Amino acid sequence: MLCIYELDGERMDSLDLKALLITQGINVSDDVYKKYGKTHRIYPDPLTCNCLILPDKIMVQMTDVALHLRYLKSLKMIKNLKYAKSFRKVRSPFKLECSSASSGRPIITYNGEKVTEVEFPPASHFYDQVTSSGLPYLGNAVLQGVEVVSFQCLWACEYARAGYPCQFCFAGGEFEQLARENKPNPPVPSARDVAEITDYAVNKERAANILQLTGGSTMNPQAECHTIKGLLSEIDSLAGLKNIHGEVLVYTTPPTDPKVVDQVFEAGADRIACSLEVWDEELAKVITPGKWKFTGRKRHLDCLKYISKEYGPNKACSSFVVGLEPVESFLEGAEYLAAEGVVPIASVWIPFGRPVMGKTQAPGLDYYRKVKKGLADIYVKYGIEPPGGTGFNVCVCRDTWNHKSDLTESA
Repeated sequence: MLCIYELDGERMDSLDLKALLITQGINVSDDVYKKYGKTHRIYPDPLTCNCLILPDKIMVQMTDVALHLRYLKSLKMIKNLKYAKSFRKVRSPFKLECSSASSGRPIITYNGEKVTEVEFPPASHFYDQVTSSGLPYLGNAVLQGVEVVSFQCLWACEYARAGYPCQFCFAGGEFEQLARENKPNPPVPSARDVAEITDYAVNKERAANILQLTGGSTMNPQAECHTIKGLLSEIDSLAGLKNIHGEVLVYTTPPTDPKVVDQVFEAGADRIACSLEVWDEELAKVITPGKWKFTGRKRHLDCLKYISKEYGPNKACSSFVVGLEPVESFLEGAEYLAAEGVVPIASVWIPFGRPVMGKTQAPGLDYYRKVKKGLADIYVKYGIEPPGGTGFNVCVCRDTWNHKSDLTESA
C-alpha cells in the first residue's frame, strides 16, 4: 500500500510526493550530511545521485537545490546558457533535516511542517574507487536506489556536438558547449573500466543487481551496437553477467537495420531501449531536434516493434521525459507502444537541470496524478512490466507497476 501524507491540508500518496520532490528539489541541512554521511550513502556532491527512501520503500531523487546550483555555476553552465534569471527563481518548500525522534531518521518538512521520516541507502565506498586505468567511479557511474548501477554517459552525444542536443539533457548541454569552444570531450570509460565498476558494485559491495548502460546518440548506431556488445562481453568476462540477478537494460540509438540489435541481445542484454522522449510531434521537433533530424520517429518505432516481435513483449522500451508535453499526448504515446508490447518508461523532468523551451516550471500535481493513473491502466491492460525492481530515482514507471492494484482500484 502507498503511504498517505498531508501537505498544506492536501492528502497525497508517495508517488505524488515523489513527483513534487523531483520537480521542486529539496533543501538539505548541512547537519544531515554530517550525521548520516558515514553510515549511509549520502554525500554533499550532486554527482553521487543521492536518493532518499520513503516509508513504503519508494526511491526518490534527492536534488539538494543549493548544491545543484553551485555545481552549475562552477561549470559556467548558467552563464553560458543564459538562464541565470530562471534559476534565481528556484525555491523549494521542502527541507531535509535531522530529527530528535528516537527513531534517529531524518525528516522531510514542507513549509516548516513535518511530512514524513525517510531513510538513505546503506553506506558505500563506491565513489571512493578508481579503476586500474585511474578512472574515478565518481562522475562516470552512479548507484541508484538500493539495486541499480548505472552508466549514464558512456560516450559523447554526437547530436549535441553537432548543435542539436535534447533541450532537457544536462550532458547534452555540456557536449554542445565543448564543441562551440572547440574543446575535446572528457575521457570516457573503456570496456575494462565499465567491467571493473560493474564487478565492484555487483560482486564486491553487492550494492546492485541491475545494470543500466547508456551512451549519447551517435551518427553510426550500427557501430554503437557493436561497442555495446564489446562492453557486455568484457563485463561477462570479469564480473559475470550471471551474477547480475536483476536485469541488464541497454539504451541505444536505433540502427537503420533493426536486426543489428540482435548482437546486443546475444551478448546478454535483457532489454533494449530506443527512447523517443516526447510523443507530440511538433514538440519533439523542438525539444529533441537531433533525434528528429538524424534518426526520425519511424526508425525508433521500427526498431522497437522489431524487438517486440522477435523477442517478445517487455523486451523493448522507450523512455519519455514526463512533464514536457500535455499528459494526453504522453499517455497516447504510452498506449500506442504498450499495444505493440513496448514498455513506456516514465522519467520525471527535473526542471532545474536545463530549461526546456525557455521554461523551468514543471506541471502541477494533477498532471502527475493523471500520469500514474493512466500508466497503471495501460500496464494492466497490455500486460506491460517496466524494468527496475524497487524502482529508479527519477522514474515513476516501476513504482506505478509495483502499486498498480492501488492505482487502478482508486479509479
